[in-house]
Amino acid sequence: MFPDVRHRRLPTLFLLVTALALPLTACGQDLGKSNFARTTVPAAAGTGQVADGPITDAAVAADVLRTIQPCQFLTKDALGALGLGTVEADPSPSSIAFDKCSNKVKDPGGKEIRFALEIGSTTAPRADKTTGQAGGLPLRVNKTGDTDCTVAAMTALNPDLALAVSVTYAGDPCRPGQTLVNAVVQKVHNSPEKYSTPSGTVLTADPCAMADTAVVAAAVPSAKSAPSGLHSCEWRDRGPAVTVGFLPGLPPIVGDGYSKVDLGNGVTAFQKQATEGSARCKVQWQHRPWQGDDVELAQVDYQGYDDDNGDPCGKAVTVAKNVVTKLPKP
Repeated sequence: MFPDVRHRRLPTLFLLVTALALPLTACGQDLGKSNFARTTVPAAAGTGQVADGPITDAAVAADVLRTIQPCQFLTKDALGALGLGTVEADPSPSSIAFDKCSNKVKDPGGKEIRFALEIGSTTAPRADKTTGQAGGLPLRVNKTGDTDCTVAAMTALNPDLALAVSVTYAGDPCRPGQTLVNAVVQKVHNSPEKYSTPSGTVLTADPCAMADTAVVAAAVPSAKSAPSGLHSCEWRDRGPAVTVGFLPGLPPIVGDGYSKVDLGNGVTAFQKQATEGSARCKVQWQHRPWQGDDVELAQVDYQGYDDDNGDPCGKAVTVAKNVVTKLPKP
């Protein structure tokens, strides 16, 4: 998901690692040098062959994953059951994404294990780094340096989507990551907790179906769509790009560079052009209530060439007017 720079709360997730992946057998230091014994962390990586071809598991279809609550996998009970250590706090949901959550564990030696989960990540390790399987899904592992690892169970291929966990830990970060991913996959196949889906919610909307190709082509000629998350879709043609996305957040207001713009159909949005000569503009509007003070937001982000003297907000608004007509009706 593209960032909401206007949001008045900092995201609670640290970034997923996207560096080159290493095989599972080279995933880190000897567990004997970590602060927990080998028996403390159960083996997690699946073994066996994973069939080639598309993933047809109905439990991990995108329209199913869109409504799954991510924090259920990082509660005190859920993490405590994995035998990784002590869980002291409740999970922290992302304030700018429906599908991200984080928490941390202290291993028996007192070292902190930080977890960040994304349901529907598009930043999984490369396909040639697939190493075994988790619940029948291809498992990819990406270790960077001594303390960071991303473990991803693939839910779709070409384009890629994954149940991805990033771990920071001054031990063997891949091993607890594999443990958690296995637990996530198992729960996804066994009655996971889901968000409520009232009439008109964008939670169930396919963002790649929320804009007409012909309308996007006026801003980004010859662009092809690809998911950039479960609730985000990007149309890109080399440099220029349009992204349509849905996220939770506070209601947008005038200020901090934002101004009102009429999208028609009774919808008022707020647009902001990036400064310093960047040909970028974001248009954001409230769709319906969400939870507490937050609402469901729809957003269109246009990114052109830096030296483009065109009208980036005009292009973003044109796409936004089209998106408004296609959103689920509240």
